[in-house]
Amino acid sequence: MFSNNYAVVDKDVWKGRIDSENNFDAFRWHQMIEFIDLSQNDLQVFKGKLGFCIIGFCCDAGIQINKGRFGAANAPHSIRKELANLPCWFNQEVKIFDAGDILSDNCTLEESQALLAKAVQKILNLSLFPIVLGGGHEVAFGHYNGILNYLYQKESKPKIGIINFDAHFDLRPYPNGGSSGTMFRQIADICSDKELEYSYMCVGVQKYSNTVDLFKTAKNLGVEYILEKDISISDEWSLMEKFNNFINSQDHIYITICSDVFSSAFAPGVSSPQPLGLDPETVLKFLKYMFKSNKVVSFDIAEVAPRFDQDNTTSNLAKVLIFAVVNTLCQINNLSVHI
Repeated sequence: MFSNNYAVVDKDVWKGRIDSENNFDAFRWHQMIEFIDLSQNDLQVFKGKLGFCIIGFCCDAGIQINKGRFGAANAPHSIRKELANLPCWFNQEVKIFDAGDILSDNCTLEESQALLAKAVQKILNLSLFPIVLGGGHEVAFGHYNGILNYLYQKESKPKIGIINFDAHFDLRPYPNGGSSGTMFRQIADICSDKELEYSYMCVGVQKYSNTVDLFKTAKNLGVEYILEKDISISDEWSLMEKFNNFINSQDHIYITICSDVFSSAFAPGVSSPQPLGLDPETVLKFLKYMFKSNKVVSFDIAEVAPRFDQDNTTSNLAKVLIFAVVNTLCQINNLSVHI
């Protein structure tokens, strides 16, 4: 099932401060992380109350094809280093696994995406919640296919709503193959071929980052979107109502974050920096609200580029977003620590 382009994680990346070796309340993630090898055929389905599984997508070929600033292939390693020192604000019934990385050496973008799809499907089959670390935003195409293949095992017509926090629609045509700017057009075509409902909401869109043709494409495909400028001036509850209406019409939600949705003041290390963009506090509120729907089946964050990331600012932001995702799901399942 898995090729040479899959590798288990280097455990040395999961190192950090140790305040106690036996008091779980003083533990950090690096002290409780567990490791799995997806290439093994005898992995047991997770039987606990809540388990997460991290998988890296060490690929930015789509960014290079899209003529962006490459470097996101190194993000999984950088983000893991930030995650390692996070405190455990959940009880010992919660488990976090690291399943290693999908690599992009000596293979095509399409092959990397197909391998990621297999990995995501297997993680879901193990009853674990996937947290995918991009990589370029081309991660979304492989990630979505993994979710779809998993749900096809259970449902004849899966209804998957995609919520993408992004300055760009990523709806470009792809006559010569996919890139980091085509994924949601590719997914629309898959839905059309399989006679599935295409449900896509893009949050944080910038007019200066998308052509008129892309806005027309979004309209023709029935894409729902919220402009970045409208988020800054809108009443918070009216935005929540839009999210609620979208989520209520879906059976499952896949959330993906392109780091360029944030202002470069908060996310300088991205493939396409934005002088204007969303405030992380705003996105955190939205994320927590969406996850409380109990419909979110998977999550990823893309386009952190460590070589442009001053003081690991953007990797640190990715860490905080993942921390919020994990803790929100723990709260929903009554597995959080209460002081």
